[in-house]
Amino acid sequence: MLVYLHGFRSSPSSFKARLLETRMAELGRSAEFACPALPVSPREAIELVESRWRPGPDDTLVGSSLGGCYATYLAERHGCRAVLLNPATRPAARLAAYLGPQTMYHDASVSFELTQAHLDELRAIQVAGITRPGRYFLVAATGDELLDWREMVAAYPGARHLVIQGSDHGLSDFADHLDAVLDFAGVTPARPG
Repeated sequence: MLVYLHGFRSSPSSFKARLLETRMAELGRSAEFACPALPVSPREAIELVESRWRPGPDDTLVGSSLGGCYATYLAERHGCRAVLLNPATRPAARLAAYLGPQTMYHDASVSFELTQAHLDELRAIQVAGITRPGRYFLVAATGDELLDWREMVAAYPGARHLVIQGSDHGLSDFADHLDAVLDFAGVTPARPG
């Protein structure tokens, strides 16, 4: 199973989620892809993934930004693989500036409130250090305007790293790296014939 975990204020409508969904469909593996709409509560987001998919060693979580924090926690807890796309390595500290009312990126009519309780839940799932780095693949962009790629690299020592020169937080060039992500996940991309 390949489960995409979106970032803060994002949704299953994200560019990267749609690219993965499309490629999995092209490979005839739609049934092996999921991208849930994650609740604002980190605790509830983790519970949702665990209750629906209970990730194991043959599964891969693809976490973008805040979803990278969730994927790391779940990989440590369940032994699955994790692909981290510009992951938030210290999300509680970073999101403290966003306490209060928020809207979703892909649908501004959907609003929610980020609370101190949410930050406390993030602190509770913060991984101090990864174990078994071979189950991690970090994709970090030096041009990320929100998060520092050097912190990402430092948080995943020994893991496979793809440091992209330039790009941005949303990885607008994600299509160029899609096959590497799928290879790591054990999904064989279609090869030109």
